[in-house]
Amino acid sequence: MCLIAVAWQDHPRYALALIANRDEFHARPATAAGIDPAAPDVYGGRDVEAGGGWLQVSTRGRLAAVTNVRVGRNPEARPRSRGALVRDYVRGDAGAAAYMAQVAPIAQEHGRYNLLAWDGDALMFASNHPQTVSAPVAAGIHAMSNGAFDAPWPKAGHATRALRAWLEAPASLRDGDVDRAALEPLFVALADTQPAPDAALPDTGVGLEMERWLSPPFVRGERYGTRCSTVVLVEAAAIVFAERRFGADGRPQGESFAVLPRVG
Repeated sequence: MCLIAVAWQDHPRYALALIANRDEFHARPATAAGIDPAAPDVYGGRDVEAGGGWLQVSTRGRLAAVTNVRVGRNPEARPRSRGALVRDYVRGDAGAAAYMAQVAPIAQEHGRYNLLAWDGDALMFASNHPQTVSAPVAAGIHAMSNGAFDAPWPKAGHATRALRAWLEAPASLRDGDVDRAALEPLFVALADTQPAPDAALPDTGVGLEMERWLSPPFVRGERYGTRCSTVVLVEAAAIVFAERRFGADGRPQGESFAVLPRVG
């Protein structure tokens, strides 16, 4: 997952609203968003290669999402997958703050990560780069990509503005179930492929050409790019989870849509 915008305690209907794009190598095997056969209360996609996940929810009132932290071109060689943090949290019972404290001693054994965890009451952020930190997320709209939390990257600003506009529209307060059509403006925003101006690009050590390529919300490529776009809306009694999947060069590969009863 390489771009997340989240609204926390910022809307009368949705305690938490999240939009996200996952960027990954297209050859890396993963499942479509769905119920985990080994944990029926868990919903989301699963990384087949390492066994973790990038964005998952539990009907017990839990959510976790992770991004990597981009530092140069050199691959990481750490024994633990960052996706395991998502998998283990949503299946567990520890509160968000307690979980962050629990994993802190082994944080540096994982690939570089930014992590969000919600337990029904609190939303926490944690990272292991450049050092291990964790903190509560303040009410409002925030962005998390491949740098520091709330770093003013162009794609982050685009996503937070789109989420804000959607939440402020009258349709977000309309009574009744959320349908797929109502989410279209959010998916349109996540599908934006316009590169950012050079003057606004971050410097993550990968060179100007790659910074340009990675700068849009939606990254298009034959070997690597945006694999899925996701919208999660948490209401008092339900969690809406919608996913659109993409193959090489952004070709559509299917979608999932679920309204999950929230029991916690």
